[in-house]
Amino acid sequence: MSARYRRGGKEQGGRTMKRAGISWLVPLSVALSGIASIFVWLKATATASVTLRLPDPRNVIKQELPYELAVYRNMGTLIPGEANPSEFSGSWPQFRGADRTNIVRDSLRFAGKWPEKLPVLWEIELGEGHAGTAIHNGCVYIVDYDRELEEDAIRCLSIDDGNEIWRYTYQVRVKRNHGMSRTVPAVNDGFVVTLGPMCHVHCLKAETGDCAWKMDMVKDFGTEVPAWYAGQCPLIDGDRAILAPGADPLMMAVDLVTGETVWKTPNPGGWGMTHSSIVPIEFEGKRQYVYCSTQGVVGVSADTGEILWTKPDWRISISNIPTPIPIGDGRIFLCGGHQAGAIMIRLVREGGSIRAEELFRLKHTVFGSDQQTPILLNNHIYGVAPSGELACIDLFGKLMWTSGRERRFGLGPYIAADGRIFALNDQEGVLRMIEATSAGYKELGAAKVLDGHDAWAPIALAGDRMLLRDSTKMVCLSLPTEEK
Repeated sequence: MSARYRRGGKEQGGRTMKRAGISWLVPLSVALSGIASIFVWLKATATASVTLRLPDPRNVIKQELPYELAVYRNMGTLIPGEANPSEFSGSWPQFRGADRTNIVRDSLRFAGKWPEKLPVLWEIELGEGHAGTAIHNGCVYIVDYDRELEEDAIRCLSIDDGNEIWRYTYQVRVKRNHGMSRTVPAVNDGFVVTLGPMCHVHCLKAETGDCAWKMDMVKDFGTEVPAWYAGQCPLIDGDRAILAPGADPLMMAVDLVTGETVWKTPNPGGWGMTHSSIVPIEFEGKRQYVYCSTQGVVGVSADTGEILWTKPDWRISISNIPTPIPIGDGRIFLCGGHQAGAIMIRLVREGGSIRAEELFRLKHTVFGSDQQTPILLNNHIYGVAPSGELACIDLFGKLMWTSGRERRFGLGPYIAADGRIFALNDQEGVLRMIEATSAGYKELGAAKVLDGHDAWAPIALAGDRMLLRDSTKMVCLSLPTEEK
C-alpha cells in the first residue's frame, strides 16, 4: 500500500489522524484504557520469521479478542477519495471473469507482435499479498491490507489512472504469512462482495462504498480460517452472493440487497473451507454449485442448497487451491498440487441420486496445478504444471505439449483472450503471449512488466486493459491491438 494516502482531507506525518465517523469514541477512551494491555500483547506477538517460499500454516492467528473489542475493531470506516470512475466500458467482474472460465469473450483483436516494452498506464504500491482485481463500470476493486494500521482495505480505483475513488477499511490483525490478502472481489452494477483474509465478508455499494451488509464467518458460523488465510473468491450469481463457510453451513446463498440468507447447506460431515472457489455448472438442465472442500468435492443445488453428490476421495491435504473446471456433458476436471495430479469425473444419474464417476486420473508428473486454475479452450486444457512449464492436454488426459525447461512460469497466473494465452512468470515478471493451439508451444511475444517477486494474483483483462501484480505492486498495461 502506498506510504501516503488521504484520510478525511488532512494528512499528518503521511497519514491523517482524523477518521470519519469515529469521533464518538473519544468519550470511551477511559473505558477502553482497561484493555490497553491487550493491544500491547497483540503488538508483541505480531512478528514472526517465516520462510519465503514455504509459509507456515501455524502462523494463522485465531481471533480471540473480547467481544466488545472485536466489535470496536471491525466497525468499518468509509474514506472518500478524490478520483472519479472512468468512462471505460470493459468489465472483468469477478474471479475468472463473468462466466468463471478465465476467457475474455469480447471481440477485441490483439496485435500479433509486441514492442520491446508494453505501455504501462499506471502503477501503484500495495500491501504484501496476492489479491487480484475486478473491473466494472470504469472502476477497479481490490482487497488490500495495511500492516501499519492493521486494517483490511477494500479499495475502489479509477481504471484510468489508479487513483482512489473510495476506500472501506476495518481493523483486523493478520500476521504476515507470505502475504495477507489473496482473494478477488465480485461486483455487479449495484454491489461489490469481498472476502478478507480472516473470513470477513462485506457487501458494499459499488458506486459509493457504503456497507449494505457484512458477516464474520468465524464468529457467525465457526469457520476455520485456512492456512495462508482465505483464498476463496466470492461468487455473484444473479441477485445472490454464493459463499462456502465450510462450517455450519457448508455453503450458503445470500440476498445481495438485504443480506438475508436464502438457503444454507447442512454440513454434518464437517467439510471445511479451502482456498478453492465455487463454480456454477449445468447438469440435466438444472444449476449446481461445485466446491472443493477439505473432505472432498461436492455439488449443491442452486435452488435449494441441497447436497446433490459428493466425491470424498478427491482431497488435497496441504492446500486445495484450483477451482473445478466444468467440461460439459456432466464432466468436471479437478487438479491440484502437492502431488495430487488431476482427475476427470462425470456426473451420472442413478435413479433419484447423482453419482460422480471417475473417468481418468493423471499423475502430477503429467499434469496438475499447485495454485492457478487451468483453462478449457477449444476442447483442450491449458495450465502450468507442477514443473512450472505451461502444458496442454486433451480431454482424455493425453499430454499434447509443454513449454519446456527454458519457458517456466512457476506459480504465475494466466488468462485467455483472442485465441492466445497470456502467462506471467511469478519471479521474473515476464509476461508471454502464446498461441492457444494443441499443435505445440508457439510464443508470439514477451515483455518484462514487473520487477518484484511472487506474482501469483489472478490476471484481470477488460478491453485492452490488463491488471496484474507481484507481492507489493500492481500495474495496468495497455495491450497493443490490431489497427482498424
